Amino acid sequence: MIARRPPPIWLVSAALGLGLGAALGLPTRGWAQGEAPSVVLPAPEGPDADGDPAEAPSVASAPASPLQGLFDRFAIHGQTTFTEQAHPSFSSPYVGTNSLTPAAMGRETWDATVDLGVRLWSGAEVWIAPEIDQGFGLDDTLGVAGFPSGEAYKVGRAAPYLRLPEFFVRQTIDLGGGEVQIDAEAGQMAQTVSQNRLVVTVGKFAVTSVFDLNSYAHDPRGDFLNWTIIDAGTFDYAAEAWGYSAGAAMEWYTGPWTVRGGFFLLSNVPNGPYLDTRFDQYQLIGELERRYALGAHPGKILVTGFLSRGRMGTYADAIAYAQANGGAPSTALVRRLASRPGVSVDWQQEVTGDLGAFLRAGWADGRYEAYEFTDVDETVSGGLSLKGRAWGRAQDTVGLAGVINLASPQLIAYLADGGLGVLVGDGKLPHPGSERIGETYYDFALSKIFDAALDYQLVVNPGYNRDRGPASIFALRLHAQF
Repeated sequence: MIARRPPPIWLVSAALGLGLGAALGLPTRGWAQGEAPSVVLPAPEGPDADGDPAEAPSVASAPASPLQGLFDRFAIHGQTTFTEQAHPSFSSPYVGTNSLTPAAMGRETWDATVDLGVRLWSGAEVWIAPEIDQGFGLDDTLGVAGFPSGEAYKVGRAAPYLRLPEFFVRQTIDLGGGEVQIDAEAGQMAQTVSQNRLVVTVGKFAVTSVFDLNSYAHDPRGDFLNWTIIDAGTFDYAAEAWGYSAGAAMEWYTGPWTVRGGFFLLSNVPNGPYLDTRFDQYQLIGELERRYALGAHPGKILVTGFLSRGRMGTYADAIAYAQANGGAPSTALVRRLASRPGVSVDWQQEVTGDLGAFLRAGWADGRYEAYEFTDVDETVSGGLSLKGRAWGRAQDTVGLAGVINLASPQLIAYLADGGLGVLVGDGKLPHPGSERIGETYYDFALSKIFDAALDYQLVVNPGYNRDRGPASIFALRLHAQF
């Protein structure tokens, strides 16, 4: 059994983050989201030497900090997140290898990241982001295709361990048009760029830091937690078991449009911890974004497509092999070089200054096993995000969302014969159904750099199984960043 006590080290890292951010006056969470720091100047006291009213000193006349040049070239951001997630017991007449345990249980995850950035030359910056991780998702991140915690990886350890998830270079090339101010945040230097521009990113980073971005449902450290709400469940993006890949992405911004393309390495085996550095298994991604405004309220639509080229099995081949040789079907026994496509649509719209709405829908070729993400072949999700200005808590956020995930007929047959997917597999599936998940959270802004959230999810038909559940899953998330 794994101890359920939170690791003491997360308390230390949170305190360090709070203290260091306050001591150095580094950008806080609010600043990173566009709230520029202000300069408060003393009011004039009486007339000057000529007897005229004294003039207030201007910002330009204020002495520049000796560290200003250093901060213009270098950037440091940090964050730490602790998530406790648990569920009470629920109905389950049977369980399998990849089942969500029906007995009451709880698990926690913790991570701490430092993002270090350096300006190289005009428009160029390099980032490195070492991270410490610890903990496990519920049932070692198994049992639900729409897994309930985006802070849980497909690997886990009881003791904290260090890794380097991101190390990349970004070059921005201005192409003219009006100026756009980009605010400082983790992985992004503050800078002024032209409206029309090229942005090239090369190195190791998360595909989802460039593609399928949504302002209201994309960050498990700040908004929703469920995998298939923060990303399209069918977006089987290239990644090792922690969610990162090596490759390159190019973005072309022109007026209200952006065109993106990317080439990324797949893991050496589906859902594996190591990337295939021989470049013979890879993923191509294309995305078209259209920004618009309804009155004074911005919105955007994204269409994202991918094509994975790697050694993967079909469910039909796995079933046929098992029938001929005995045992449960396994895609690992019938893998060959093949291609798996998928496409998704992502819409977001600001309704008022405090209320936003979003909707996603996606499809992936359900004949093949999911290579990297999760066992979802069709998905529809949507929800609302509301700031707490109406009740005097302008920095708080409450969210409400739902998602319906579907498995292809081929995947259903495979699971019914005892096959195991990336995350699901109860050993049998006599009564399949769509997996339906509702999620709500309230995020409390306790200070500019520290927040806490309460989250609840109801999972109906976990693993596409109408015999099991529903399961209620509760979470507490503590997050600090500077």
